[in-house]
Amino acid sequence: MSSAAHFDLTGRTAIVTGANTGIGQGIAVALAAAGAGIVAVGRSAMDETQALANAHGRPFLAVKADLGTTEPIGRIVAAAQEIGARPDILVNNAGIIRRSDAIDFSEEDWDAVLDVNLKAAFFLSQAAARLMLADGVGGKIINIASLLSFQGGIRVASYTASKSGLAGLTRLLACEWAGRGINVNAIAPGYFVSNNTQALREDSLRSADILGRIPAGRWGEPSDLGGAAVFLASRASDYVNGITLPVDGGWLAR
Repeated sequence: MSSAAHFDLTGRTAIVTGANTGIGQGIAVALAAAGAGIVAVGRSAMDETQALANAHGRPFLAVKADLGTTEPIGRIVAAAQEIGARPDILVNNAGIIRRSDAIDFSEEDWDAVLDVNLKAAFFLSQAAARLMLADGVGGKIINIASLLSFQGGIRVASYTASKSGLAGLTRLLACEWAGRGINVNAIAPGYFVSNNTQALREDSLRSADILGRIPAGRWGEPSDLGGAAVFLASRASDYVNGITLPVDGGWLAR
């Protein structure tokens, strides 16, 4: 097999959550460019994502869903089957963030973030894995972690807990499923241009502090995650299990 063929996703179908904007959109488009059909999940319209994916000639299906509960999980997985595809790749990207000093952090904000960022990711992985295991073909699961899977952060208690938990869950699922043909790994984006970082980017002092620590000297763009996502979704990563891969412009190296 040629090196290019190792990264070819032609004929495969990827479910990408939070695909309406930002990081999820960037990953969905990168997977489409590598040949995958896309089942895009989001809370709002995905017309832009669809147009970008369709430019690569790949099948695209939008599923409107709020992963604040587990209700949509069955119909997300069923959507792929309804278009005659099995879920070969799952990208758990949907996530929210709430900011408050730990001393004032509310139970509501704790539960809301854990429900989307961790609970939904686990049960969607479970649902997809059942289909991946049923026919013996296996598949790829990619969780979108965070620098706060490694670090503590400030004023984001539930987000840090959820992303630390997601890194641990990635390792747990890899231990259980690697021998059964499912590769479970994670990507930890650094500071990227996204809805979740808007407040930081608009705070001139915080933005300057962040940029001052990034060796690459800039905020990440969603397209910067494409290569890592295609690698972890492809045959090139068949012997990669349970890692959390930082894509952070060198943040953790400093």
